[in-house]
This record gives sequence, structure tokens and C-alpha cells, in this order.
Amino acid sequence: MAEATQETEIDQRTVKRAVIASAMGNATEWYDYGVFTSGAIATSIGTVFFPGEGNAVLKSLALVAIGFVVRPFGGAFFGPLGDKIGRQKVLAITILLMSGCTFLVGCIPTYAAMGIGAPVLVLLLRLVQGFSTGGEYGGAATFIAEYAPTKRRGFFGSFLEMGTLFGYVLGNVVVLAVTLSFSSAQVDSWAWRIPFFVALPLGLIGLYLRSKLEDTPEFRRMEKAGEKSEKAPLKETLTRNWRMILNLIGIVLLLNIADYMLLTTMPTYFTDTLKINDNTSTVIIIGVEIVQIALIAPLGALSDRIGRKPLLLTAAIGYLVLSYPCIKLMQSGSLALLIVGFGVVALLLVLMLAVIGSTFPAMFPTRVRYGSFAIGYNVSTSLFGGTCGVIVTALVQGTGNEDWPAFYLMIAAAIAIVPILRIPETSKVPMSRIEELHTAPAGVGTAAG
Repeated sequence: MAEATQETEIDQRTVKRAVIASAMGNATEWYDYGVFTSGAIATSIGTVFFPGEGNAVLKSLALVAIGFVVRPFGGAFFGPLGDKIGRQKVLAITILLMSGCTFLVGCIPTYAAMGIGAPVLVLLLRLVQGFSTGGEYGGAATFIAEYAPTKRRGFFGSFLEMGTLFGYVLGNVVVLAVTLSFSSAQVDSWAWRIPFFVALPLGLIGLYLRSKLEDTPEFRRMEKAGEKSEKAPLKETLTRNWRMILNLIGIVLLLNIADYMLLTTMPTYFTDTLKINDNTSTVIIIGVEIVQIALIAPLGALSDRIGRKPLLLTAAIGYLVLSYPCIKLMQSGSLALLIVGFGVVALLLVLMLAVIGSTFPAMFPTRVRYGSFAIGYNVSTSLFGGTCGVIVTALVQGTGNEDWPAFYLMIAAAIAIVPILRIPETSKVPMSRIEELHTAPAGVGTAAG
């Protein structure tokens, strides 16, 4: 009954607007990563803000990683706040902070002009950006899941990660345009700032779209029923949902190691380790991500029919078995084989990306959904995702073993298989009945719908 009510009350146009508004936040977040981790801009950032001895690219990757230190705190602050005051209000704040911080990085004077104040300001902006990002993803996924009709939640949820891929592709395209339009000296001098300026219009568009929507039907239903907590329910989130939060952390471990490995570590792995030209590396990554964008919505729709867990399990087992052969293909010296190897691991990633927007919010009841998701997701992302680029790059450089990207993925996959098997299948369960699923005897909830 709850599913039918939701589907009759919310027209498709409103659902689509909610999906686009949510995906814009992910696009803004990953645009930032696309810019920061591209070979040319990463080198410029490391040089102009942190001159001296050491690898400039590794310094830039460390800047990306530093923002992840505060992401769990952002999740613990914004997540329960979103469960208290509403998803829409919090998401308006987070997208403005994210885009504003990226834009301001492009405005900071260099170390040569400002001295130690320049890197300090960059670090502060990365910390604020990381804090706000901690409240973004969980809220955006929750927003889509609570707007989408049950039978199409996988399809609509997949657009959240399409925003990820679109933002990263856009970041790489803008960087490529800058590096092709200006000389290396001009890029190092001032043109590196251009990609950072583009973030502000992205954020403002997202803010406008979010401001035009009401809060989710499920949050309004909870308010009307008097189920909403008057205080941000952080204690309830942690004490009643810690087991499911641990399951989420285990799955996100693989998701983010794979995600950040492919999208933030591989660009520098291609250029620094495999000695591929910056622009060639960027074109390969853009091409593979365009294929991912084309596949993600059909895979999300497939999960509405066969469930989320088959796709998640296929990805995890695939990474366990295929990561090492794929990295060897990339190291073969053949550009064609490199594309094949990179394409296979990217295909495994898109199997996960297609379903996480519909899987993760459905792991928790409405009352604590935003907070539980945000805390679990950001703890795992902070520990394993944000550090991925720095750790893998340092291991490769420190040991001389170029196979570390494969080993890292294989370990993560072995861990993630366990929580994937443990979580319930929720593809046909209305969001309003998720709490029943967790309290029902085994097997009862999975037939709901």
C-alpha cells in the first residue's frame, strides 16, 4: 500500500528533477577529484603550493587525501542533521560549500607570492570541502531513493553515480582543453586555475535545482506521523544500527578502493609508472568512463528485476579473480592491451556503481537513514578510499613492485564478499517498509513489495 501511495503521489517529472538535483552534487564532488588528480594539474598544484624536494604529483594526491580525514566528522554532523531538519536543507548547504571551496583554490596566491600562507589556505579549503562532502553523498542517495518508485529505484538510483562519472569526465575534459590550449609554462604559471573556476557554476546550478524541490515524500510522511526525532539522532543511529553500518563499511571498502584506484590513482600510475603521455592517459580514461556512463542506467534497471546482490557479488568476485591479470595487461607495453585491462576493471566497477544508490539507503530505516548511511560510508571512504592514491603510489615507488594496484583490489574484494552476502535483498521492498524488513524473521522481508 505504501508503495502504491508513493507512486501515485509523485509524478515522473518531479522524480526526474529530484534525481538530477541529487546527481549534481556528486558531479561537483568528482569534478574536483578529476581536476586535482589529472597529471598536468596535479604536477602544477604540487609545484606552486609545495615547492622543494619530493614528487609533485604525490603532494597533490596528499592534498586530496587530507580532505578525507574530516569526512567522517562531516557525515556525523550533516547526516543526523538531515534526519532531523530534512534532506533538502542540508543538501543545499553541502553543495554550496563543496563548489565554493574548489573555486577558491583557484583564487589562492602561490607559495612564491604568499609564502607559507598559501599551502595553509589550500589545506584549510580541502578540510572544509572534505567536511561538507561527508554530508553530501549519503543525503543525495537518500534523496533519490526516497523519491523513486520502488519498482524503478535501481534505475533512478544509478543516476547518482552517473553524476560521479559525468563530473570526473568533465574535470578531465576541462583539464585536457587547458593543457592543449596553453603551453606547459603557462599552465604552471596561471592556467592551472581555470578548471577550479568552473566548479562554482556547477555548484550554483545544483543549488538552484535543489532549492526548487520539496523534501522527500518519505521524510514528509515521517514528519506527519510524528516519528521524526526532535534532536539529531546520533546516539540512536550508532546504538541500533551498528551491525548494518559495519556491513556498509565493508562493502564501501571495495567500492571506494576500486573507484579511487581507477579514477584518481590510475591517471598518475599511467603517467609516472607506465610512462604514458599525460594527454593519452586522459583520453583513455575519458573514453572508458563514457562507456561506463552508457552502461550504468541499464544495469540499474537490471537490478530492479534480478536484485542488487547479484551485481555486487559479481563485481567482488571479479575483482578477486581478474585484478592481477588486468594489471599485467596494462603493463604489457601494448596500448590496446592496456585499454582492455583497464576496461575490464572499469566494467566491474560500474556493476557496483549502478546499484549502490539504491542499495545503501535501503539498508536503514527512514528515521536514521541519512545519518547511518553518511557515518558508515564516510568512515570507510576516509580510511580506505581517500588514502588509496597515496598508499598505492607510495607502495609502487617504495618497493618497485608495479603490481600493488592489483593486490590492493584483491584484498578489498575478499573482505567485501562477506558483508555483501550478509545484507538483505531490498530491490522490491518500499522505503517505508525497510524497518519491517530488519525486524521480520529471515526471508519475510525479501518478499515484500
